[in-house]
Amino acid sequence: MKVGAPKNKPGRVIVQILVLHLLLQSVHSQKSQNKLNITKPGQTIPAPIVQLRKVSHDKVVVDNGIIQVTFSSPQGLITGIKYNGIDNVLDDEIDDRGYWDVVWYEPGKKGETDKLEGTKFEIITQNEEQVEISFTRTWTISKRGSLAPLNVDKRYIIRSGVSGIYMYGILERLEGWPDVDMDQIRIVFKLNPKKFDFMAISDDRQRSMPSMADRNNAKELAYKEAVLLTNPSNPMFKGEVDDKYMYSMEDKDNNVHGWISSDPPVGFWMITPSDEFRLGGPIKQDLTSHAGPITLSMFTSTHYAGKEMRMDYRNGEPWKKVFGPVFAYLNSVSPKDSTLRLWRDAKRQMAAEVKSWPYEFVKSEDYPLSHQRGTIQGQFYIKDSYVSRLRIYGKFAFVGLAPIGEAGSWQTESKGYQFWTKADRKGRFIIENVRAGNYSLYAWGFGFIGDYKYEQNITITPGSKMNVGQIVYEPPRNGPTLWEIGVPDRTAGEFYIPDPYPTLMNKLYVNPLQDRFRQYGLWDRYADLYPQNDLVYTIGVSDYRRDWFFAHVTRNVGNNTYQATTWQIIFNLKNVNRVRLYTLRIALASAADSELQVRINNPKSDHIFTTGYIGKDNAIARHGIHGLYRLYSIDVGGNLLSVGDNTIYLTQTRSLGPFQGVMYDYIRLEGPSRT
Repeated sequence: MKVGAPKNKPGRVIVQILVLHLLLQSVHSQKSQNKLNITKPGQTIPAPIVQLRKVSHDKVVVDNGIIQVTFSSPQGLITGIKYNGIDNVLDDEIDDRGYWDVVWYEPGKKGETDKLEGTKFEIITQNEEQVEISFTRTWTISKRGSLAPLNVDKRYIIRSGVSGIYMYGILERLEGWPDVDMDQIRIVFKLNPKKFDFMAISDDRQRSMPSMADRNNAKELAYKEAVLLTNPSNPMFKGEVDDKYMYSMEDKDNNVHGWISSDPPVGFWMITPSDEFRLGGPIKQDLTSHAGPITLSMFTSTHYAGKEMRMDYRNGEPWKKVFGPVFAYLNSVSPKDSTLRLWRDAKRQMAAEVKSWPYEFVKSEDYPLSHQRGTIQGQFYIKDSYVSRLRIYGKFAFVGLAPIGEAGSWQTESKGYQFWTKADRKGRFIIENVRAGNYSLYAWGFGFIGDYKYEQNITITPGSKMNVGQIVYEPPRNGPTLWEIGVPDRTAGEFYIPDPYPTLMNKLYVNPLQDRFRQYGLWDRYADLYPQNDLVYTIGVSDYRRDWFFAHVTRNVGNNTYQATTWQIIFNLKNVNRVRLYTLRIALASAADSELQVRINNPKSDHIFTTGYIGKDNAIARHGIHGLYRLYSIDVGGNLLSVGDNTIYLTQTRSLGPFQGVMYDYIRLEGPSRT
């Protein structure tokens, strides 16, 4: 017998054949899975390479084996998203499907909408792990009047193994450019109406939705956004009110929202991992998703604030800002699974995106990475000697860095970056991943009035770690509390919110007590409750939860006619210091085209205080329980008061329509100081 390699035994041959068969089966399974593009919550997604499949004079296609995205070129509009057997999750029967836009105008001129379409396409990154593409536009003086005076760089990133699109934009004004105002910047997705019919914006705000066709055939109510569904394709919606503002949300909670298709079971979600590029602080309200089906990423707007929050540029002011990245996420489940698993998975994905912020894969020098950012921490206290002789923890207060300004200026600041956190039970806070720059440190919170500002400016440098130690806020206070109405929390949510009209309801808000204010037409309920005489509130007898209407509105007397209204606060004083000053604190949660006047003990006397004309936040009409916060401290001479019963008259003087009025946050009367 020759010496050489041993002969294969029959058993070894069988094992080798079996191993080869299993390997081939695994490869086939992997290819099949990629081909089907099915991703399930919690499933490990295969990671094929990312490819620029087509680059032509009018189209760019990027495919990562899970989603395939088509862009118009060089405009940079998203015209198609292919996913999980759906050729296009967007509405391919209209031209505007996935786009950016800005509402802008030169001072004194009519507002225009600019879709920020690019004129140049560029590949920023292209490898097996990631494709980042850019669509840019450079503004020149010849474009004045037709395009917003902005240089535009819209970026899109598609990554290996990731079921979605990262999107961000860099907008810039150069020094010397024309004056301009901008009211709104956003990304819009209009989804396939034949597929997506269920909307989810929070755990308790989810529902099947009417179509845009249902809205187009509906009865318009007091304003165009609100309609009564009279002949919907699905009878379950008949008699309901639909209004996109019913689905607004505070930015601090607006992290994920979107739509679900039941056939096939697919979700489309807008995920916002950071609020740093938004404006107006953590409780700025804005739109989310609404009937269409439409999903939005709102970067800036004047909603629930008015023109005080617009971005206005004068005298050639330069400006540059990065908006995003935000993440359009797609997911799917087996037809046998509940489609609500898609919402739970979207929340899981949102948490993962938040944890990954700031992203390390973004390729722009204008977007600082983690090591290029800084951190600040400290401990926030409240000192109010009329409440406690000792300092108290500023528990759960909001603490934030925003552009340098006066106390409270952050709520109308619209051009820079803001970084907010919520202190813990002991007032301790830490704000991480702050862009380098100069800021003011602000704070405010539940249970106390006014705004705190740290006495020194804060400078953040790359990699810096700052500790401001213990900081102490002394809220406005002149004397002891004689009485108070409400809770200082910057909303009118604790006050009486009436039942809606049975014929003008949105069924989503029938049961949740915390969202009763989102129903349509509540402003008109005031006239039902007070058809002749206005609200009278007696300290020590009345309860603000049932006796203080949530909004001080006009009275509808019919024939499109409205009356100004005067509310009374009756209170008893056992003694009065007639030579000292008392202080009336009025904190407003909202104001819309209004003027509040205050009189003491004589409704026909000259007012002792007026706000003057204030407010454009329109929160009454747009189902908000607050807009911009305003605090007024009013001196009340002791000579105006009497031993025994006294009355404060609050008159909202403007009465041209149903939406003029104010919402109160908190009212307090303080006695003279102890000194």
